Amino acid sequence: MASVLGHSYETYSRHLPMILLFSISFVIALLIPVFASFPTYGDMGALFLRTSSVFLNIDYINGAIIVFSTLFSILFLSFAIVAICIIVKHSRTYTKIAKEVMDGIEKYTAKVFLVLLLYALIVLVLQIFSYISGIPSAVASLIALAFTPLFFYAPASIVIDDKRVIRSIQASISFFMSRLDYFLLWLAIAIVVLSAFDYVFVSLTSADISRYVMLVFNALFIMPFLVVLQAEMYMRRFKLLKG
Repeated sequence: MASVLGHSYETYSRHLPMILLFSISFVIALLIPVFASFPTYGDMGALFLRTSSVFLNIDYINGAIIVFSTLFSILFLSFAIVAICIIVKHSRTYTKIAKEVMDGIEKYTAKVFLVLLLYALIVLVLQIFSYISGIPSAVASLIALAFTPLFFYAPASIVIDDKRVIRSIQASISFFMSRLDYFLLWLAIAIVVLSAFDYVFVSLTSADISRYVMLVFNALFIMPFLVVLQAEMYMRRFKLLKG
């Protein structure tokens, strides 16, 4: 545990300028729904869709805006995740990021895009079903959480192992189930860090301002570190890199 945290911090701090550059894509991805007038609300640096508002106010134009904005948001998320995973991969294998690797970033981004889109569709279907059937949204969220093993390590698998989408999902399930402690550690760190900084920004500013400040701060600093940590955990599959 301590080793993977140490390597994550080392990779993150050593490559911080490059990570910050790629993290601009996270900022864009999170701000797209805001400027697209999504029925969303912000909390702890994330955006959440008001499902009931979608059904009450949706029309063809708003529906098209939501669909295309979501696709572009997922695309920017995919690019940032891929770029950071590439940094982790070459940092831990002590190799330079060759030009051909960066040229192939489009291939990785397309695969990760499909993974994130698939998960987003599953969550959306569950939310729609819960709204229509009257099931509490919390129950739908718990069901969506059950799909986490399929997708949690899939982006890292695509970049690190150069796997196809289906193979990456299989690899994600396998590693997730074998090292559940890693996921619990990642989740605990995410909750503590997000909660701490959210409290700080709420204390220093108003609640309305803090939402956007936290959104940008999360996109630039917290999300990138969590992606680094995620990739470093997945790299532990390789025995030679466990030290």
